[in-house]
Amino acid sequence: MTDREPFRTRIKVRHYELDTLGHLNHAVYHSYGEVARLELLEAAGALHGMGKVASVLLETNVVFRRELRAGDVVDVTCDVKFGSGKTFKMDSNIIKLDGTLAAEIACTLGLMDLEIRKLVADPRAAFEAAGADLKVLSTSE
Repeated sequence: MTDREPFRTRIKVRHYELDTLGHLNHAVYHSYGEVARLELLEAAGALHGMGKVASVLLETNVVFRRELRAGDVVDVTCDVKFGSGKTFKMDSNIIKLDGTLAAEIACTLGLMDLEIRKLVADPRAAFEAAGADLKVLSTSE
């Protein structure tokens, strides 16, 4: 277990993101997760410079814990967990500034070779070979 905190980015809930009930639309939670994933990849040096390889989202699941309303400011964390095989996990939490957990997002991703349109065999090794900072990507590194 590590004492390091996962990567986080701050987002303000905007009025146009609300549903008819006045809280954040369910689909926007997924968008917030995507913002955190892209910000994490950029911070780790893995958004550019991966050559003909790109991350691809294979599965995503959101557990809604507390509502978010216009003007709320949240931190969205993102942390990679590598295992064996072609896929890896990215977990995010959406946390209000008072510490309240608003949502949990669990994603499965892979790295796709854009020439042959197949997942690479070892995504951790591909990130490492591209010079990505694995300690930024994952608190497990």
